[in-house]
Amino acid sequence: MAFITFEASSRASYGILRQDGVFDLGVRIGAVLPDLKSLVAAEGLGLLPSIPKANTTDYAFGQFTYLPVIPNPGKILCVGLNYEEHRVETGRAATENPAIFTRFADTLTGHDTPIVLPPNSAALDYEGELAVVIGRSGFRVKEGDAMELVGGFAIFNDATLRDWQRHTTQFTPGKNFPRTGAFGPSLLTLEEAGPLENKRIETLLNETVMQEAELGDMIFSIPRIIAYLTAFTRLSPGDVIATGTPGGVGFKREPQIFMKAGDRVEVTIEGLGTLRNTIEREPETGSSHVWN
Repeated sequence: MAFITFEASSRASYGILRQDGVFDLGVRIGAVLPDLKSLVAAEGLGLLPSIPKANTTDYAFGQFTYLPVIPNPGKILCVGLNYEEHRVETGRAATENPAIFTRFADTLTGHDTPIVLPPNSAALDYEGELAVVIGRSGFRVKEGDAMELVGGFAIFNDATLRDWQRHTTQFTPGKNFPRTGAFGPSLLTLEEAGPLENKRIETLLNETVMQEAELGDMIFSIPRIIAYLTAFTRLSPGDVIATGTPGGVGFKREPQIFMKAGDRVEVTIEGLGTLRNTIEREPETGSSHVWN
């Protein structure tokens, strides 16, 4: 099954994606499992209640808005330089361990919703990636056991403000502008996704292929990444791992290519679907945003 988080009738909910729309689980089991993260956690613990059969459509396409698959992850951990072509194009040295940085949950946006270009940058770059959603808690997990923590997979676009990323050697500022981390369209279980190694990942900007690779081209595999992460932090249900982007990013092209207002960016992973976003320029207000 493919699960989504969405908004309809002025309320947020989650459900099962159907060919003609969405089957709303929130109205049926929301009293027990209020969001998709809680459903993933229940599945990981073997405590999942009987899911109603999705034999009807509550909201047709056009009647709901996609939200980030997991809107409220406790952690978003991102892997940098995890494809050899991307490592080479950046000029970075090979390392024995994955490069890790973090995103904040309030930077996320959903499928078919805008990625926002802030007024204080013009260097918005695309980064198509596979996202791993954690389904079971784990700490200091061996690589051979690591896949037992995985609850499912989705698609991620780790859109980056390159000028802010490169202010110093730290990635954090360029990775954490509001509504720049596109996450969706749906969460597929391991069984539904099937083996990943030979599946292709592709990023298109305005219908032009910018990135393409196979998921098996990753330098550090998903089990290796999970084992490394759990060596220093506990992973919990709903946590998200963005596993890195292939070569072909805009800031390493000649001339450089950055996304601008009105552009459309699509990340497709074979068997997982397509994550699609338009680019929207945040209006300049000329005032500070301060709330009491």
